[in-house]
Amino acid sequence: MDWDVIGQEWAAHLLQQHIARGETRHAYLFTGPPGVGRRTLALRFAQSLNCPNPPAPGFACGACRTCLQTWRMQHADLAVVQRLEDKTEILIEQIRTLQHSLSLSPYEARYRVALLLHFEQANASAQNALLKTLEEAPERVVLLLTANSAEDLLPTIVSRCEMLRLRPVSVESLEGVLQARYGLAAERARLLAHLSGGRIGYALHLNEDKNELDQRHAWLDDLLQQLAARRRERLTYVERTMKKYDRERDRGREKIHQALLVWESFWRDVFISASGAGLPLVNLEYQADIQRLAGAIGPAAAHDYLAGLGQALTRQESNVNTRLLVETLMMDWQKV
Repeated sequence: MDWDVIGQEWAAHLLQQHIARGETRHAYLFTGPPGVGRRTLALRFAQSLNCPNPPAPGFACGACRTCLQTWRMQHADLAVVQRLEDKTEILIEQIRTLQHSLSLSPYEARYRVALLLHFEQANASAQNALLKTLEEAPERVVLLLTANSAEDLLPTIVSRCEMLRLRPVSVESLEGVLQARYGLAAERARLLAHLSGGRIGYALHLNEDKNELDQRHAWLDDLLQQLAARRRERLTYVERTMKKYDRERDRGREKIHQALLVWESFWRDVFISASGAGLPLVNLEYQADIQRLAGAIGPAAAHDYLAGLGQALTRQESNVNTRLLVETLMMDWQKV
């Protein structure tokens, strides 16, 4: 079975060669933006490591019980570690539980595989705890870590892994794939390719989840409405929004984070348009608004607003007061 990792064929080939030549490393780190295919690549690798009837070295049949259970992340020799739903980070207790399971011999497969998803969410204690396993990995154990970037992890973690940096494909290439392979209409494929920035996984997620697209539109509509509002109206908007999300606690905080990311993509589009960079826009459905604002505020202000969103996202991760953060951000926007 072909690994079917769109845009990451080079990485699949490298991993296939590691298996075929008997050069499999004890730990791999897959980095790149969410939706670029990190988990898919890791699971294809796990299938190819443990498939009992591979059609060729470095490949998996994709149809046996081992392959199917691995793909569903339900195989006895595949341990999956990720942030628990009611927690904000991956905890040291989860790593200790993983270490106990990895100390045992494989139940039925060739390797015990540990898949640590979004490991940038692990706290410092959890990352430090994993170091012992990375330094002295048990025989027949392979660890697969995913993260947004290597900079989000301890340098000692990164140095002990074989790292593969995954990047989005071009918007034009993804648009063609969405039409040819997934049967999307040309206009729909173009929209999702731009919104996802060339990330196949995120494009397919948006295609399947109408609620997320609707929420994205709602956040952008809010942004445009508040740009035309007075300061008092903006403060009222922030207060109303915070009250709604405060009831959801951590999930509410995550939604604010997602809103800030959407706004950041919008101001990036405005800056690109204002500066004449010629890069593809993300929010195609708002192209008229983007061009209007680009002409009204110019590249310098657009750059400042974009930088402000970047700073707000960084500060939110430091547990600052979210309401004050959003208020300060929006007060800097001129009325247009």
